[in-house]
Formats: sequence, structure tokens, C-alpha cells
Amino acid sequence: MSRIGAESAFDVLVRARALEGQGRDVIHLEIGEPDFPTPQHIVDAGKKALDDGWTHYGPAQGLPELREAIAEHVSETRGISVSAANVCVMPGGKPLIFFPMLALLGPGDEAIYPNPGFPIYESMIRVSGATAVPVPLIEERGFSFDLDVFRKSLNSRTKMVVLNSPQNPTGGMIPAEDIAAIADEVRGRDLVVLSDEIYSRIVYGNEKPVSIASLPGMLEKTIILDGFSKTYAMTGWRLGYGVMPSCLVDPVNKLMVNSNSCTASFTQRAGIAALRGPQEPVDAMVAEFLRRRDAFCAGLNDVPGWSCTIPGGAFYAFANVKGTGRGSKEIADSLLNDAGVACLNGAGFGEYGEGYIRFSYANSYENLMRAVERIKAWSARG
Repeated sequence: MSRIGAESAFDVLVRARALEGQGRDVIHLEIGEPDFPTPQHIVDAGKKALDDGWTHYGPAQGLPELREAIAEHVSETRGISVSAANVCVMPGGKPLIFFPMLALLGPGDEAIYPNPGFPIYESMIRVSGATAVPVPLIEERGFSFDLDVFRKSLNSRTKMVVLNSPQNPTGGMIPAEDIAAIADEVRGRDLVVLSDEIYSRIVYGNEKPVSIASLPGMLEKTIILDGFSKTYAMTGWRLGYGVMPSCLVDPVNKLMVNSNSCTASFTQRAGIAALRGPQEPVDAMVAEFLRRRDAFCAGLNDVPGWSCTIPGGAFYAFANVKGTGRGSKEIADSLLNDAGVACLNGAGFGEYGEGYIRFSYANSYENLMRAVERIKAWSARG
């Protein structure tokens, strides 16, 4: 237990709720959760599944019809050929971090992960007994890996490389040429790539994220992690999936049986409706996120000592506050306590996140504009 960490977003949420309990008005920009409702046709499918009796145990690997729908979706969106036999359905995306790491990593092994990055990567690497090897993300390169550090970090003990694009907390995307360079470095090595693509549908502009699994020789050594939480605003439904090499399917299913038994059947029926039903709600949500991104980041760039790179995906703004001369934890705490804006200290995502503040713009346009005004007023007070 001493090696396991937590998500700072939920800690900040607890503190923000305590302030609200005292009568304070707090704008919540700390939690990475779409503020949109789950599309109605998905909700209706979930209700119908309950009425139709999908309330019992199902296969540990997931319902065959959902796995077929996922295989079709991944094959189409990544330009690869994926079989339902390689799909494992889980209650959310986190088991697809936890289970492969437990199955593949142990003492003496090393795993490379992005820093700043989703805190659960480092936490689960350490729980497995392996050594967590951070590779810094470079703001000037769109928060992609420092490839020189990446190359130097690879060695015979490296058993896993974690990629995340679009990325949490930065919103950055790994350029296609960097994905190709990473693939060239790992293709001949005895390791597995865990490619966290949970934000793959939330992208802006013409550039689309490239899955490393689509490159020659990489599908057989890549685990694609994706799910329904972000794309379809289904965070509470707990529905994620992994596409993985055949040799990993049985170990992951064994871990599933020993921990969760199966994913709730009625949520899986809703997942089928999500993938095979209308996609206009996703497009509308992403369009609104784009509108919010542009206005919010422009506002942050007007704050003295602040700069904010425009993110290419996800729904996070990762503001550089080094120009203020103050630590990122001090700023995040003060914004919550003194300005009523809940946000996250960038160092909570790893040592290379120091000097940054993460905001989730998964809140209304009006609240985001109110938050910008509060931040500017707070900055003016010094």
C-alpha cells in the first residue's frame, strides 16, 4: 500500500465541496469529466436492457456482440484489422492499466511513462514491483516526449512503454513523426506498448491522433486502451475496453475473474448502442469543447506571468505559470481558497508538471468566463 498513489483531482474536489458547505461559490475546473448528459439513445438502451433482464453475470471478457462492435470500431478508426477475440471489456479504463501491468511487470523490470501524466500510470507500475521511469513531455513540442531522453531510457529491463495521446493533463497530441520514431525504437525490443487512447475522439482541427498499433509490426505488441466515459459522457456507467495481443487475453481475463467477475451487462448493452447509434451528440460535444477551449485559453494568456499552449485534444488547459515566480501548488491552493476556482497543481501529475496548472474546461462557457475573471482579479491582487 505504501507504493500506491491517488488522483489529486478527487482530493481537490473534497476540499472544494467543504468550501461550498461553508457557503462559498466554487467553479469546478478540477475533475476530468464531460459536463454533458449521456446521449438519450444510450440511456434508452440501458433502460431497455434492464427491462429485458440484462441484470445477471456475463462473460468475463465481455458480451460477444459488444466485443464485435468494438472490434469493428477500432478497425475502422485505426486502420487496422482487429478481432473480437482480442477485445476485453472492463468496468472503466483503469483496469486496462492495472491488469496488463500486473500481468507483465515485476521486480527488476522497468516501465517508461509520460511525465506529467495520468497519476495512475506511475502508481500501478510501482504496485507491480517494477521501476517507474519518467520521460518528460516538452511544451515546445506540443507536450510530446523528449525523444532523446526516451531513447536513453530504453534498455534490456524495459518491459513496457506507456503512451497517451491526446494526453491528460496537457491536452497535447504526439505528432505522427514522433509516433513513428517511438515505434522504430521499440519494434525490435521485448516489450509491450500500452497506448492510452481514451480521448481519441476529442480532437480539434485537421490533425488526428495516430495509434502506434497502426504502424508496421506494432499491432502484435500494443495494448489499445479506450472506452466510453469521455466520448459518450458515460463516466458513471463504468465501461472501458482493451484491444491486446492474444497472449495477454487469458491473463487479463483471469485478473478480471478474480477481481470484478464481469462488467455489468446492461451497461454493455448501452455500449453497443453508443458505438452503433447516431454519433451527432459526440460531434456536438466536441464542437462545444472547441468553443470553450479557444475562449478559455485566450483568457488565461491574458493573465500576467501566465501562458497557455492551445491543446490539440481532450478537454484540459495546462497553463504555464513559471513567469509568476510562484510554485504551482501555492497558486492552485490560492485559486481555490481565495478565488473560488478549483484547479490542479501540475506537479500532482509528476515532477515535470511543476510550474503548470491544469484546468478542465468540461464546464459551461459561462462558468469558464467567470473563472477567467476571477483568476485575473486574483492575479491583480498579487
